[in-house]
Amino acid sequence: MFDLIDDWGPEKIVVVADEKTQMKGVLVIDNTARGMGKGGTRMQPTVSVEEIARLARVMTWKWAAVDLFYGGAKAGIQADPNSPYKEEILRSFVRKLSNEVPEEYVFGLDMGLTENDAAIIIDELGRGTAVGTPASLGGVPYDALGVTGFGVAEVTDEIAKSKGLAGARVAIQGFGAVGRATARRMHELGYTVCAISTAKGALADSQGLDIPTLDNLYASHGDAVVEEFPSQRIELGQELFTDAEILIPAALQDVIGVEDVSNLKSRLIVEGANLPTSPEAQAELHARGVTVVPDFIANAGGVVSAAFAMEARQSAFRVEPDNIFATISSKLRGNAASIIGVADDTNRLPHVVARDIAQQRVRDAMDLRGRRLPR
Repeated sequence: MFDLIDDWGPEKIVVVADEKTQMKGVLVIDNTARGMGKGGTRMQPTVSVEEIARLARVMTWKWAAVDLFYGGAKAGIQADPNSPYKEEILRSFVRKLSNEVPEEYVFGLDMGLTENDAAIIIDELGRGTAVGTPASLGGVPYDALGVTGFGVAEVTDEIAKSKGLAGARVAIQGFGAVGRATARRMHELGYTVCAISTAKGALADSQGLDIPTLDNLYASHGDAVVEEFPSQRIELGQELFTDAEILIPAALQDVIGVEDVSNLKSRLIVEGANLPTSPEAQAELHARGVTVVPDFIANAGGVVSAAFAMEARQSAFRVEPDNIFATISSKLRGNAASIIGVADDTNRLPHVVARDIAQQRVRDAMDLRGRRLPR
């Protein structure tokens, strides 16, 4: 694991296991120069230490890029989120991290975990140990509010307008918590959502999909909602390569490599998922004149709402959703416009511009705390 360490972190990697429940998990605290470690917790069969370390680093840059004072961290459980023993596995995992939580890390939600799981965590470790808990427990219900997808859509609209793409066609990979909320908001903003996908398949229609109907049906059908529209079915994965002017990969990481670039038709790509495009693909897309908005800029609505939730953990008062949405909109739109503007003016990759800004903020904090060797 030592090869994961560089000048920025990680500061701590905690690997835990439990023979009885067959739980295996990891917590990576990347950099806390600007505040305690904060990032989501995912449960997937393929979770690895390397994956969680990469995502923890994304959180370091994400918090710094939006100029909120928390540090990067991430946790992961190597298990099937559909397991009948999910609760036992989750309880075992969080118990093993009781030395770190909540002083150094607070659990959040990521792939495979829901608001109900956050409730289980606070039942196990106490109030204030997780955010994203249900509204009935006084929490900020991220999934129900769709805060991350809302932010992705706000960023997309801001940059689309600057590129002459207002109201254009949009393809969205993913129709889960992030993708669905993104599609909903893009539809509200007057865009034509012409492709979506779930784990069960993909749909496309150049004239636009019926997003309100899809959104409503998802509650009862889940990922199988695509099976209700046989005439619009396309091969899974092809949603990336439709004629949509705007593409939003909002499902998995590492879905667009350099080998895919020549088949992409979109002029604007907004990263709704974490790490969906490879650095090589980003460089090739830039050379072709395609704007790629970085993940830690586009999907930072979740961290803005997490900051509200962190502040409210011990409060008896509910956080007003309108305040969260207003802050996400203003902060993310301004941030994205500034970064893309600098990238366009200097002919640099948006990822490089955004990361330079975030790194300088973290570097300044490390220097002030005496955490770096004199340069």
